[in-house]
Amino acid sequence: MNSNQLHVTNSNLPKAVYRALKKICGKDILTDQSDRSAYSYDNSRTQKAPDAVIFARNTKQIGQIVKVCFQHKIPIVARGRGTGTVGGSVPLHNGIVISFEHMNQILEINPDNRFLVAEPGVTNTQVQQAAAEFGFFWAPDPTSADYCSIGGNLGFNSAGPRAVKYGTTRENTLGLEAITGNGEFIKTGVYTSKGVVGYDLTRLLIGSEGTLALITQATLKLTPIAELTQTIQLFYKDIDSAALAVVAIMRQSVVPSALEFIDKECIKLIKNYKPDIRIPADAKAMLMVSVDGLKDCLESSIDAILTAAENPGIISKNIAYKESEAKEIWQARKALSPALRNIAPKKINEDVVVPISNIPTLIHELEKISTESTIPIVNFGHAGNGNIHVNLLIDTDNQKQMENAESCLDQVFDLVIRLRGTLSGEHGVGIEKRDYIERELNPASLDLMRKIKKQFDPHNILNPDKLLPDA
Repeated sequence: MNSNQLHVTNSNLPKAVYRALKKICGKDILTDQSDRSAYSYDNSRTQKAPDAVIFARNTKQIGQIVKVCFQHKIPIVARGRGTGTVGGSVPLHNGIVISFEHMNQILEINPDNRFLVAEPGVTNTQVQQAAAEFGFFWAPDPTSADYCSIGGNLGFNSAGPRAVKYGTTRENTLGLEAITGNGEFIKTGVYTSKGVVGYDLTRLLIGSEGTLALITQATLKLTPIAELTQTIQLFYKDIDSAALAVVAIMRQSVVPSALEFIDKECIKLIKNYKPDIRIPADAKAMLMVSVDGLKDCLESSIDAILTAAENPGIISKNIAYKESEAKEIWQARKALSPALRNIAPKKINEDVVVPISNIPTLIHELEKISTESTIPIVNFGHAGNGNIHVNLLIDTDNQKQMENAESCLDQVFDLVIRLRGTLSGEHGVGIEKRDYIERELNPASLDLMRKIKKQFDPHNILNPDKLLPDA
């Protein structure tokens, strides 16, 4: 038995499939246990090893790979950099993981027509840096920008703080190239800012988590970098005052480029983790607001934001006029993630969205759920569009908390639906929320989605058992 056959035996990949894929991919197919293990998990707590890992190189090759897998009904999971939190890139049924990390080229930058063409393995930061050389940026800016790939951003419709003004990945992608579940090549979208020929397959594929097609190239819409950006830090005596300010800010004509919220429990964590950060002793909520635009107009924009933010609950306000001052303000937000990791490495992080006027009700009801379940809950996020990251700080050594975790999460999702919200804003569904989405989507809508999945992926080989619950 040669070494390749030994690897196939270890990975349970049928020999005929392995030989066909080896002919297409050469050394880019890996079956050693250590290699398969490295691609068996993402940033969730779920892990399952694939039968093989393939490094994708180009669209034609991917089409050939998918045709082999279609013929033999071998599951395929697309993977970017593995930063997802909902198990979207975990190969539940073994099969093949196609990694796009080597498809990492920016193919074209067209500043005159404001677009950039990139392969899916390029990181978000690489796109931003390339666009910045021509005075532009791509609007999506998730916290994991330095590590996450464009393919992952597209797969989950990732957004970040700038979405409040500039929109999500869907609003900032002009077109795609992709391979469907039977190996067919499709091209969607346009290179222009307008286009209504046929159905909008571009926005259908974005956010589909690799269940409809494998995206191999994307044309991204670029936006000019503002002349100046300034940041405001606002502290309030309670969540209601902060939420009132959010509603008032979003009702006036100056749209902030970021509007972030941190609740009182997060403030406590930040104070304990980094005592040198200046936070008023009586602060129970904090807002961070970024405003960008023309340099000559920014002063009036700042005044408009401050006027809207003013209410009886405000404690203090701090305007950053220098870049160093802005960094100090954002330091409080950036200190939150390591603080949470320190005290609750097994925390459950949900990114729900509610109408912004319902944020106070959401936070107050979450406090009640936290008390009843004995599970600490801390909340922060993108208040400008109601996208709140709800963190359940589970202590795995606390038996009562472990017993209450599922019920607690159940109540959180019921609360969000009751407040006319949605169960995910930017992290996706994957497997973590798959069995809950029937609370949000009615049977007819889900049935239509399953039929769409069947058209794109007749043998259900693309990321099976993700996103949609069983019929």
